[in-house]
Amino acid sequence: MNVVLISTYDLGHQPFALASPSAWLRRAGHAVHCVDLAVADPPESNFRDADVVAFHLPMHTATLLALPLIRQLKQSNPSVRIACYGLYAPLQEDLLRSMGVEGIFGGEFEPGLVAFTAGQRSARISLERLAFPKPERSGLPGLDRYSKLHTDGDSRLVAYTEASRGCKHLCRHCPVVPVYEGQFRVVQRETVLSDIRQQVEAGARHVTFGDPDFFNGPTHAANIVRALRSEFPHVTYDVTIKIEHILKHRDLLCVLKETGCVLITSAVESLDNSVLKRLQKGHTREDFLEAVALTQSAGIALQPTFIAFTPWTTMESYRELLRVLVDLDFVESVAPVQLALRLLITPGSRLLELDEIREIIAPLDPASLVYPWTHADVRVEELGRRVFGIAESQSSRGRRAQFAEMWRAAGMSVELLPHDFLSRPSAAIPYFDEPWYCCAEPVTRPVGLVQIG
Repeated sequence: MNVVLISTYDLGHQPFALASPSAWLRRAGHAVHCVDLAVADPPESNFRDADVVAFHLPMHTATLLALPLIRQLKQSNPSVRIACYGLYAPLQEDLLRSMGVEGIFGGEFEPGLVAFTAGQRSARISLERLAFPKPERSGLPGLDRYSKLHTDGDSRLVAYTEASRGCKHLCRHCPVVPVYEGQFRVVQRETVLSDIRQQVEAGARHVTFGDPDFFNGPTHAANIVRALRSEFPHVTYDVTIKIEHILKHRDLLCVLKETGCVLITSAVESLDNSVLKRLQKGHTREDFLEAVALTQSAGIALQPTFIAFTPWTTMESYRELLRVLVDLDFVESVAPVQLALRLLITPGSRLLELDEIREIIAPLDPASLVYPWTHADVRVEELGRRVFGIAESQSSRGRRAQFAEMWRAAGMSVELLPHDFLSRPSAAIPYFDEPWYCCAEPVTRPVGLVQIG
């Protein structure tokens, strides 16, 4: 069978979720073509000759970008069998099936794709414990086409891999939860290392571990980074860890530092304890401040991410968020888009368990794939629009200038900022040239449609 695997957007990474199923499908004897529409247009012949086309839908943005391609593909090649896989595939199952998608696979999706290609039935969501082969990255665009890490005046090509999937936690707003329901699965250590090895050979000098939480399995994680450091002492890496786990496994921060970790991303979401409780984040504002102190003491940069606009955001809570970032000197650690993101409420979300959410949402919007909501305070709604416009402007003046615009938009005097706020030298904080966001409305980037057929 001729199989085409398609990614529309994967946060600026060379997609693991193309490389992994490619290895499974090739091992089963199929011809596989991988297409990453975030960086390249596919050859038309790939679609004309395809027996199966499978779209990876890991997040909201990727799903929105895939829908017009699915419609176009069904019109031009009605006989092709289409599958969708990843976290958002089962969340949007009804819509996808109405468009002619035959296969829906969430969780550990690789065996399902193999069975589907062979014309066999398979579970919609599988949490089977798998033995993973080395991901097959041949045919993917080079690492130089993807996001780079900038640190200390150096620009590094970035490898991307996953040491685990799923999550032990049940945060209400997280798209991982409806699929994995508090469970996680590991990728074997040697598979992870072999994947890193082939990307280092391709020029990578930094590794992003894409696990929803690197410390879901702390022993597994520590063993991998120790082996990474032993084999590649010059390679740095970054991870995503919950605030709760930074505090619980604080003794491992020294291990991360010693093995080359330069950046920890953590989904803080809010500094309002009442909002954090509603989201069931498992941490408080005070925990966040303690995590800041712990990571600073360890010498690892912390990159907090936020959902700045929720139904519970107030003008004062937004202003307080900005004030705290200034007090902590964290302005350059936060991408401007993080201060503009709006809470997404999608099918399957545990947010729908809350009466106060069900009371404010409109019916599911088939165009945006979310339940729309409007803030009760028109001032907050307008502030959200203004701040989003500032973030979307991608100012060449830098993060501090955009932050100052947001500060003014929130009705705060620039005179309240430190006198050297705009003139002080940029902090030496590692950052990627691709903003990170998840579980919220992002700045949607267009993907050019290709003529299929």
